[in-house]
Formats: sequence, C-alpha cells, structure tokens
Amino acid sequence: MFKKLVAIEPLNLVPSAEKALSNFAKEVIMFDDVPANADVIAQRIGDADAVLLSYTSQLGADALALCPNVKYIGMCCSLYSPESANVDILYAQERGIMVTGIRDYGDEGVVEYVISELVRCLHGFGTKNDGTPRKAWDGVPREITGLKAGIIGLGKSGGMVADALQFFGADVSYFSRSRKPEQEAKGFTFMPLKELLSRCEVVITCLNKNTVLLYKEEFEALGQRKILFNTGLSPAWEMDAFKNWINGDNLCYCDTLIALGDASLLNHPNINCMQVSVGRTRQAFDRLSEKVLANIKSYLENNGRGDVA
Repeated sequence: MFKKLVAIEPLNLVPSAEKALSNFAKEVIMFDDVPANADVIAQRIGDADAVLLSYTSQLGADALALCPNVKYIGMCCSLYSPESANVDILYAQERGIMVTGIRDYGDEGVVEYVISELVRCLHGFGTKNDGTPRKAWDGVPREITGLKAGIIGLGKSGGMVADALQFFGADVSYFSRSRKPEQEAKGFTFMPLKELLSRCEVVITCLNKNTVLLYKEEFEALGQRKILFNTGLSPAWEMDAFKNWINGDNLCYCDTLIALGDASLLNHPNINCMQVSVGRTRQAFDRLSEKVLANIKSYLENNGRGDVA
C-alpha cells in the first residue's frame, strides 16, 4: 500500500474506480482541475509516493525533482513511447520511478467516428460548419464500396479502422514502420507512403502522439480531391504544408482541436472538427478505469509494497 497517492488533475475514472483507489493508499488526494504549471504540480504532489495524471498535464523533470518520495506514476491515458508521453519517462527511470500507462481503451469510438463521418461525407448527410446543407462528395450519394482507403499507422486503432472499412467494401492499403503479415493476410496491401497517398482517395492517420509524417512532399503526393482523417492526439502533418493543401479541393476531419493543431482553422470551410474526443465514451471510461487499477495492483504486488510503514 502507498503512503500517499495524489491525482494531480481529473482522471476520467468512473466513480467506483475513484473509490477503489483508497484500497491502494493510506491517503488519497484528488484534484478536480488541471494544474497551471510545474510549480503547481510539485506543490500538489508534495511528499506523495504515488502520482496519477491524465493527458492534460506535462509531468517533467522540473516538477519531479522537487518531489523526492515519488516511486510510482500512473498515466491514466495512452502510453506508447517515452517520446510521445506527457511524463518525462527517461528522467523517471533515472530516479527509479515506475511509470505505467494504458492502451486500447477508446479505439471503438474512433472507428465509429471515421465510419460515421465518411458516410455523411459520401452521402451528403447533415450540414457544414456554417450551417448550410452538406452536398455529397461526388455530387450524388455514394457508398464506401470500392473506395480506395489508406491507413497510415496500422496499430490497434488503425487495424480496427481498416477492418471496418473492409467490411463496408473499401479497398484498403496501409503504411507503417514495419510490415504486418497478419494484416496483409486479410487483404490489406502494404505501400510506401507516397504511393499510398497518391493512390488513395481517403487517407486516415492513426499515429502516436507527436508523430509527424506528412510534409510538403507528402501533400504533393496526396494531391487534390482527397479526404484526410486524423485520429491521433496531435497533428500528423507539418502545419504550413497542411494549410496550403487544405485550401485546395480537399476535406479534413479531426475530432478535437488537439488533433487539428491550430484554432484558426476551426472555421475553415474544408475542415470538420467537432471539438469532442470520440474516444470518450461510457465504455471507454470503464476500460480506462479497469486498466488503471490493474496497473496499480500489479505494481504493488510485484514490488513487495503490500505493507508500507
């Protein structure tokens, strides 16, 4: 059991999971707002030996250096790599601090979002940002059947999006850092990035946070009359190149401003950004909560901390 566990910001845990935190620490303190800076984070952590946070704060060496008792950091959000994390994992490792995170808790909502918005686009359902009726992408309603769709980043969520598009009859190709034989066995075709961009009418980026693959040359390969989705937690593109491309005969879909990357683009006629995270569903919060508690339990059991004095 920890001596003191501090949640430095809202965690999006379900109420039963918040209550269960008391099973793992003698004292639990939970803050209901996002800390303004590193000094506030350090003040909130204080002498705690366990820290929890979501994706809205950066927990760096500057704050951790002021909190010598920290032994465990639980990220209540996705953790894919030290480079993309909002915790300075390399510094934590130097200090012997265990950092855990979770994955694959909001992917189902991402898949539903892509299919929903793509259907609305192809059929002309709903209205545009300015409230005017949306026109079908081709001028006449059209199915996903036969659509050339490309996935950039065929991890868990990218694979689920690919499966859904294939179910609706799309011709799916992908690009990733490594080949995926098990996905190719399903009929998904690996392509070099620029070849995929040139071939596909719809491109969906499913990349880790802070991963940028689309620059000027890639947008030139993508060309005009294309539809681009970004499902990541940060833009998958270099911003100036993207702004030049989106001014053409193209469309872009992002769920949040974080994914879009520039508030000045929110009212752009070719951009559709709901400013709502599609992964934040009732079921996702359940999965998130279960995984966060499981990480804490595993750490305490495996590190012999069941009887902290």
